[in-house]
Amino acid sequence: MSDTKLNIIWQDDYLVVLNKPPYISVNVSETEKDTTLIELISEELKIPLERAGVIHRLDKNTSGVLLVAKDQNTLELMQAKFKSREVKKTYMALAHGNIVEDAGEIDAPIARNPVNREKFGVFEGGRESLTRFEVVKRLKLAMEKIENMGDGMKKKEREFYESEALDYSLVKLFPRTGRTHQIRVHMKYIHHPLVGDGVYTGKKLYRMDHKWCPRQFLHAYSIGFKHPISGEEMNFSCDLADDLNDALNNLV
Repeated sequence: MSDTKLNIIWQDDYLVVLNKPPYISVNVSETEKDTTLIELISEELKIPLERAGVIHRLDKNTSGVLLVAKDQNTLELMQAKFKSREVKKTYMALAHGNIVEDAGEIDAPIARNPVNREKFGVFEGGRESLTRFEVVKRLKLAMEKIENMGDGMKKKEREFYESEALDYSLVKLFPRTGRTHQIRVHMKYIHHPLVGDGVYTGKKLYRMDHKWCPRQFLHAYSIGFKHPISGEEMNFSCDLADDLNDALNNLV
């Protein structure tokens, strides 16, 4: 079993709020060889539920707030809250380009890509998908950082970066639906793909991103809901992971 330990933000008799680290899958699968979050939860918390009580999921390379139920009744009540859109989630992301609007809404249906079944996209007839966004800050990659990337950066790569890849937008995102890869797909759809996203960013841009950002820049920042048993308003958040803060230090 992995040396990774659960980072528990809060818990009571019904729920656990975790800060999920990056680089760990939530679910067990045939293709996942490393320890998963479900396995860690089963080992440390001994929750005897299917999927160890995990109520929702985050992508492997996405960090941040994740909810776990300790019993079947709580699990079903929270799943119902997600389905009825009573749970409010906020993500932090770094997107390519200068998003002109200070705030906006992306209303575009999402479906599995019929050509590449591992990807999703905006397709007519897809499932309703809605994401709101707010721009926190507009940034640029510091020129001196480009020069220090080294490792034999080719002239064409440097020219590409200087002409195409200097502008970025730090954004808060508020998904109102919960489709697979929703934020990543929606940001690509409005021509502002997430930094470091190896699936929805072009190969050339992704290679350049990876020189200074180790993974997709997406973090589940906060979650709010009414407690399924007490009815109390609950709100939890966790700061950006260290590797994403380090990536931001390359921007001005």
